[in-house]
This record gives sequence, structure tokens and C-alpha cells, in this order.
Amino acid sequence: MHRFLSVSLLAFLVAIPNLYAAPHGSEVRHVLLISVDGLHALDVSRYIGSHPGSALAELASHGITYSNARTPANSDSFPGLLALVTGGSPISHGLFYDVSYDRSIFDPTNTTCAGAPGNMMVFDESIDLYDSANVSQNVINPAALPRHLVNGQCMPMYPHNAIRANTIFEVVKAAGGHTAWADKHPAYDLVNGPSGKGVDDLYTPEITNVNGFDATASVVCTVENDQKKVTAILNEIHGLTHDGKPGAGVPTVFGMNFQAVSVGQKLAQDNSDGSCADDVGPLKGQPGGYLDGSGTPTAVLAYGLQKTDDALRSMINALKSQGIYESTLFIVTAKHGQSPINPVKVNKPGHFADLVATLPDATTNPAAIAIANANNCSTGACGFVQDDDIALIWLQGQNISTSRVAAYLNANAKGLFIDEVMAGDELKLKFNNPATDSRTPDIIVQPVYGTIYTGSSKKNAEHGGFSFGDTNVGLLVSNPELGAHVVKTPVATSQVAPTILQDLGLDPSALKSVRIEHTEVLPGLPE
Repeated sequence: MHRFLSVSLLAFLVAIPNLYAAPHGSEVRHVLLISVDGLHALDVSRYIGSHPGSALAELASHGITYSNARTPANSDSFPGLLALVTGGSPISHGLFYDVSYDRSIFDPTNTTCAGAPGNMMVFDESIDLYDSANVSQNVINPAALPRHLVNGQCMPMYPHNAIRANTIFEVVKAAGGHTAWADKHPAYDLVNGPSGKGVDDLYTPEITNVNGFDATASVVCTVENDQKKVTAILNEIHGLTHDGKPGAGVPTVFGMNFQAVSVGQKLAQDNSDGSCADDVGPLKGQPGGYLDGSGTPTAVLAYGLQKTDDALRSMINALKSQGIYESTLFIVTAKHGQSPINPVKVNKPGHFADLVATLPDATTNPAAIAIANANNCSTGACGFVQDDDIALIWLQGQNISTSRVAAYLNANAKGLFIDEVMAGDELKLKFNNPATDSRTPDIIVQPVYGTIYTGSSKKNAEHGGFSFGDTNVGLLVSNPELGAHVVKTPVATSQVAPTILQDLGLDPSALKSVRIEHTEVLPGLPE
């Protein structure tokens, strides 16, 4: 969003090699990036239409609404966030899921990296350091991390070590800017990028404690967890650190994720176990999600949307009170959507490998046996099966060709609720060759829309796949000097990253993913 500056001022800026000395000049001094996880483009449109005085409506009144934005690849939280901050997809940043597989790494207990490489790559709440009461200390436990060889040394692989591309935080920091981010797990060390130092102020209050309190059982407790991060953002807008201590000033790039909408979409029954002590009102026991295929939210989801909008309003007010609203580019989008929207489409037949095991020849067909073995592999070079509303299959260590397994799945597509099997040449059209890329699955299964490969009674929606509900997310880019426009041209959320750098007067091609994937800036913004 470059704007004309006076010749004298432009000369002054060019003369000083700082963050804002862009060739065309820019009045954007800060970027606030918000991911409302699960937020569909439809949710944005409906909410603004029914809440004309809302924060989202204000942002849209002087912003570009991209109503046809999609995530660039599968819609798990990790690749979803990395699209926003690297400008790429697993093609360049190398991460398909928070729990995935890498043919080149070792189990956390294999501290010498002995034997054949290949192991699950786990970067979820299970890698936290916990106390005796199963409360996360909001830091990573190195002993829980997979191992990898670095210059011949067997070392823990932190999430930031797993990224193959740099982030906007690293680029901004290298140019002299200050950076901050807040997210739902300590595993979001991820955003630090390969340097491990991209984010100056990283705040990751755990939302899901293993064998302990899980805030996501209740939309009310999820909102309370979100509020911790909102408080962090408000502190940073006032030039403080996330916890209110003296800071280095307002960050150049900062932001957070919200979970309340995602949880409100998923819950089959709010606070069903009664674990959220503050959730004792009318929402308790009520279903989440949508009432119909048109996207009418239930009361549980409506609460998540309202509280998220209230939080956005508090950020807008803080920016105004600090006199930086006009110099801040405010971006609201989502790592991922959620599916299905239509509640009658929900189909939860069980985990993918368990379904395969029910086929008549499951105990004799080599393809079925290979899937079972990969699914039952808990450690080592024997493959892995990950599923949600997608199934990712790694066949390392299974003595069978990928084509034979893919043919078997296609032959049994109806019983397995499969819409598409991606393998071989078709998979290589979209992703790196699994024969040469240690992370790429051998097979990706997209189920029929509405199918979630789970038997869980706790959730009625999920993300991770390629469906329209999973990938069509809200995207709003706002600044008081912009007019209100809707862009219906298809765009990808990966275009957010180069747009952020360009609007700060930095070169988008400083991002490796942008160079590899030729990611363009978002259309429709002034230059």
C-alpha cells in the first residue's frame, strides 16, 4: 500500500538505510496479522451483514475483502500458518501437518541417531514440558523432540529446525524491525524460522494439556485462553512486551491466532465433560457448528464469533488510542477453514486405517497389510498414517509399491468414503516427489465431503484436507486510507506474506518460498 511522499521526505528516507527506506516510500509502519482459525469467507460475509456495527464491519469499511481466498495446500494449522508467514506451501517450507513423518529423522529416544532413519515428526502439545499436575510450563521439552543429524551430531529437532524456508519475521528483524507472535502451543516456535530467532516476543499459552485440562472442550474456556493472547497484543500495541513489561516499542509485525471460532465449529456438545468451571450458562451442553448449509451459526459458534469480534474491537481501540491506527495494516484471515458447514453432511466412520481393516481381504491383501503396518508403527522407519478429514500415508519400510496401494484404495473407494486418491504422477503435479523429498507422503486421500476419519463423539467438524469448507477462508486487508472493495478473483493465503513485506517497503523476494513458488502480492492494493 505504497503512497506518494514528498521529494524531500523521500530523499531523507532513502538516505537512511532503515526498515522503511523503500524505493517508493510507505506510510505503513506496523502490520497486525490475525488468524481467526476456522473462519470461512462465508462467516465474514454473514457476520458483517448481521452486525453492521462490528469490528469486522469497520475493518471492511476501509479495506479489501478477498471473498475467494484459499489456503494453498492442505489445511492443517501448520501449513496454514506457514502460508501466511512464508508465502509458500509444503513444496517450499516442507511441513504437511503438526504430526507427520520424515524419512530422514529419528525417534526422540534415539539420542545417537543410530540405525535406519525415518520416524514420526511430532510437533503438538505432547512436546511441552509438563509439571507433576499435567500443566504445561508453556515451553518445549527437548527430550520429547525428534532427533536429526546436524554436522554429524545427533540433535533435537525443534519446530523451527523443521522449516525449509524463512519467515516474514526473520526478514523484518534483519531489516531492523521488532517482531512478536502469540499462538496456541509452544510448538509454534515454528514461526521463528530456520534461524530460530525470528520472533522477539513469542507467547504460546498451551490450550490443550496432555492428560490435563483441555480448554477446547468448551467455547467459554477457549475464549478465556484467547484472551490471554489478546492481552498480549494490547500490551504490545502500548509498546510493552506480551506480559506488560517494558518493551522495545510497538512491533513492526505482530499478531496472534484465535481458537474460539474453530472450537465453536467443532464441538458436538459444549463443555460435555464439565471441565470448564466458568461454562455454566446456557451454552453448556449445546451443539456447536452450523444450523444449516447456509452457514447459520449455532449459539455456541455465535458466541465464539462475537467474543472474537469484541477482541478485534479492543485492538482497534488500542491502535487508535496510541495514534497508530492509520499507520497499521490490519489483516484478518485464517490458517484454515472447517468442514463440513452443512451438519447433515457429517459422516464419522472411524479412523482411516481402521476402515481399511474392515475390508473383506484386509488380512490377506498386501496393500491393506501395508497400511495396517504403517498405522501401527509407533517408532522407527516403518511409515505412518495421519488422518482427519484427509488421510496422509507414508509407506517407508513397507515392501510394496505405492501404485499397488493406490490401486487398492481406488478399488475400495466407496467403502472407504474416498473422493480422490493422490499418488504417483498425480501427487507429483502438486507436491515434491516422495522418492526424493523426505517429508512428502506417498499417498494422500481426500474423502467425500463431510467425512471425518474419526470415531470421536466430541467433534462434528475438522480441517486438514482440500475441501472447499477447509480451504475457503476469510481474508480482509484493512487500513483507514483504503476504500471498501471486494475482490472475487481467486487468491491464496500465501500471498499475504509478500504483501506484508511490500507494504513495509521490503523486498518480497527475500522470502525463499516466494522465490521458489513465484508467489505474487495480493491484487487490488495501491502501489
